[in-house]
Amino acid sequence: MKILITGGAGFIGSHVVDLLIENGHEVCILDNMSHGKIENINSKAFLYRFDIRDEKVIEIFKEEKPEVLIHNAAQISVPYSVEDPINDASVNIIGTLNILEAARKSGVKKIIYPASAAIFGNPEYLPIDEKHPLEMLCGYGVTKHTVEHYLKIYKNLYNIDYVCLRYSNVYGPRQDSSGEGGVVAIFCEKMLENESPFIYGDGEQIRDFVYVKDIARANIMAIESNSCGIYNISTNQKVRVNELFQLIGKALNRNIKPIYTNTREGDIRNSYMSYEKAKKHLGWKPEYNLIDGVIETINYYKKSMKK
Repeated sequence: MKILITGGAGFIGSHVVDLLIENGHEVCILDNMSHGKIENINSKAFLYRFDIRDEKVIEIFKEEKPEVLIHNAAQISVPYSVEDPINDASVNIIGTLNILEAARKSGVKKIIYPASAAIFGNPEYLPIDEKHPLEMLCGYGVTKHTVEHYLKIYKNLYNIDYVCLRYSNVYGPRQDSSGEGGVVAIFCEKMLENESPFIYGDGEQIRDFVYVKDIARANIMAIESNSCGIYNISTNQKVRVNELFQLIGKALNRNIKPIYTNTREGDIRNSYMSYEKAKKHLGWKPEYNLIDGVIETINYYKKSMKK
């Protein structure tokens, strides 16, 4: 199957590309390389270096004629969406509409879209399921949810199937530690350098960490499924940030203490998500536990820091 993936040189996208190729699919990547890295790109995938807002995107779609679009490319920084909501919307809404129109005009049959847990805001109940009320706290959450509405419209008007995958906190090899969401990468890199990482607040906040290879599998299963709709991709496991820090320290055999600092404005205290709907309709469930995923991630950073 011919598949076009935007953002395929990035952290999550590159893992999806690898698994697609491993499963025998033909893959082309559309990425402006603002966050993507050349070393992430599978040698069997072809790269088009374009911004998703570029008017020439339609020519790429008409040339490649993909059956499936996986739309990973996005502006992903929550603080940036607060500082510059216009550009945030330009990329995540206008850029996405440019991609959706290219998909429609070139005969794409199905779209896989990674949504975000940022749309839920402070949870009213836990675990969060797909019926949980939405309360976006920033422009980033608004833009990600807006695309969910557009996908439903494109299904109703143009009969393009879609699957939205709402990810919890994704971690794993190739994650950029400079991003605000990459706490596992930050802890790994800092402790490998015998430095103390910051923990915002008291470290007792709860998160739901899902391994990137499980995320890649969810994309494959979404392509193969006849289901159409929105699904949480998560572990439904409660992990405190302090517990995560201790686990990584033990795996690295490092006796390092963190530096506690003020809670960041807008940070959600506790969040974890149910994946029961994805299990029922996609046949997906997480295969990696946190320990195994963290060990694989640590081994990656050990190798990359030696280069």
